[in-house]
Amino acid sequence: MTAENPVLRVPPAAPATAAAHFRASLAFHADVSDVAAALAAGGDPGFVLLDSRSTAAWDQGHIPGAVHLPTALIPEQAGQLLDRAVPVVTYCWGPGCNGATRAALALAELGFQVKEMLGGFEYWVREGFAYETWQGPGQRAADPLTAPARDADCGC
Repeated sequence: MTAENPVLRVPPAAPATAAAHFRASLAFHADVSDVAAALAAGGDPGFVLLDSRSTAAWDQGHIPGAVHLPTALIPEQAGQLLDRAVPVVTYCWGPGCNGATRAALALAELGFQVKEMLGGFEYWVREGFAYETWQGPGQRAADPLTAPARDADCGC
């Protein structure tokens, strides 16, 4: 008796179904590096970056230029702080946190176009991008496991 392959226990989707799924996924998610590149290009990036974490988390570190709006305050404050004509990209701590997902849901329910930044603040820092804290600016060396050398092509 041969062991069942756990990867193929459920067969892969048909190519057209897979393409539709992954195309849809890209409509909902933005990569940390893509967000950083859009912000670094100067001018209007075409979206607002929203940090949905608590004030204590914001003070520990946040992405320069982000708008701070904790998820719990979105229903009462989003209409005054954000323009419904401008897409919003949400982020929270990192992959182990679904705060950005909850914030994106709250914004979508209010009529905003929204994407979630995968990796959150954790991967922003791990990829070596600058951040701000209540004490001033910060930046760490890029983690080679998450951010290959800037002149190398990661294939992403």
